[in-house]
Amino acid sequence: MSSLKESTTRKSGGFSALLKTLPLAPFSFVFLFFFCWPIFQIVKNSLDQGKGHYGLSAYRLMFTKPYMHAFATSLQLSFFSALTAGLIGAVVAFYVHRSSAGLKSTIAMLSGVLANSGGVPLAFMFIAAFGAQGGIVTLLKKMGFDIYGAGFTLYSLGGLILVYSFFQIPLMVLVFTPALEGMRNEWREANNSLGGSNFQFIRWVLIPVLFPAFLASVLLLFASAFSAFATARALTGGSVGLVPLVIGSLIDGNVITDQANLGDALAVGMVVVSGVVMLFYGFSLRWARGR
Repeated sequence: MSSLKESTTRKSGGFSALLKTLPLAPFSFVFLFFFCWPIFQIVKNSLDQGKGHYGLSAYRLMFTKPYMHAFATSLQLSFFSALTAGLIGAVVAFYVHRSSAGLKSTIAMLSGVLANSGGVPLAFMFIAAFGAQGGIVTLLKKMGFDIYGAGFTLYSLGGLILVYSFFQIPLMVLVFTPALEGMRNEWREANNSLGGSNFQFIRWVLIPVLFPAFLASVLLLFASAFSAFATARALTGGSVGLVPLVIGSLIDGNVITDQANLGDALAVGMVVVSGVVMLFYGFSLRWARGR
């Protein structure tokens, strides 16, 4: 009799556990079908050498100079744009955090709009403003500052960093503000009661507490810049060697015979880099939550 009760209890417990996991079914389907399956297909296609043969020839080609240079340029662009936007965005978020509730909501709304801007409209806007005959460049010339004569050009790595900052700074404001909201007023009061200065509060309290969240936010910006395609394509037309642009060129048909799987191999390389960044991003989030 007791064994029958135990069996019934186990069945009911298993059924309740199944019901608890049932809401995860749609997410699991989306994750498997739209994330895991495409990655599997990309890896499979990157190994396909045609006529039923599989090998690593595309990966060996990926490590040659032009494609490794594209990876190096993409990493440089992602690093410097994420660091620049991260520092500026953190300062903006700090001052927004100390402002009124009305200004906070307005900045949050604007940041949400600007963080999702990009592509051809953004590229056209910057060409109209910072192109060789752009409005701001012409105005600076009249004031005696010729930035193009000094070596600046919008259609370069530095120009892309400037353009990427337009949507990455608002993104930084959005993702970093919650960390600032978690700051307690008691910490500043304790610092003041102990005779600490504002610099000491920033050096010994604010920076150590907020650094994990700042690092996680910068890693998120890095991943966003590394995978961006439309803005760089519309602005430079492929003159700057970035991995997404090289993959786009290969997809468009600019590929040598027997190298059709090279674009898939480059995509796998991007997945690996993005996966490593997201891994560090997860560690940074755990670190931030533990502070």
